[in-house]
Amino acid sequence: MEWFTMVLKKYAEFKGRSRRKEYWMFYLFSTIISVVLSIVDASVLGLEGFGINTLYSLGVLVPTIAVGVRRMHDVGKSGWFLLIPFYNLYLLCTNGDEGTNEYGPDPKNPDNELNEIGVSEA
Repeated sequence: MEWFTMVLKKYAEFKGRSRRKEYWMFYLFSTIISVVLSIVDASVLGLEGFGINTLYSLGVLVPTIAVGVRRMHDVGKSGWFLLIPFYNLYLLCTNGDEGTNEYGPDPKNPDNELNEIGVSEA
């Protein structure tokens, strides 16, 4: 659940990089919440169409796009690659670039940054 809240804290942050785990855990929890809210809408409230689930989906729209863009940055691509069907799914599943790329430091291994600038570990 911490991965979900981490993405929400970076609500509209489109710069930087996000790990695969951050993206997919956010996607998993968001899907679970959406399914539960759909059930509540349909069975408990008797709503079809616009309900709590729609409000939730609108509320997480910007964080969903932002974490997707940051995920594209992690594989060294522009956020616009999210718009390419199927290739974006491949990129979302691909391991990120090791070390620093043009979008920022490696979120998975921040210690690699020392090796790139010539600092050796003793």
